[in-house]
Amino acid sequence: MKLSIGIIFCFLVLGVCSQGWPTFLQEAGQGAKDMWRAYSDMKEANYKNSDKYFHARGNYDAAQRGPGGEWAAKKISGKDPNHFRPAGLPDKY
Repeated sequence: MKLSIGIIFCFLVLGVCSQGWPTFLQEAGQGAKDMWRAYSDMKEANYKNSDKYFHARGNYDAAQRGPGGEWAAKKISGKDPNHFRPAGLPDKY
């Protein structure tokens, strides 16, 4: 556990140093918005067993923003969000 936290911290520091704080903070904010949008879509869809899909989609979208987005998402799933997509979920989501 401590080793993984240390590795994540190193990547975080390297990402911040290479891009600078303003970019990192902007990406983190955008990543948080991606996660909030996925949560809002989940509530709107109100579809049974879709929470894993929306959680993975929010993390995936946020992580695509860069190191700041990865930090905001605390990327826990490297899989494509459609891996978790429940059958019958409308294409809108």
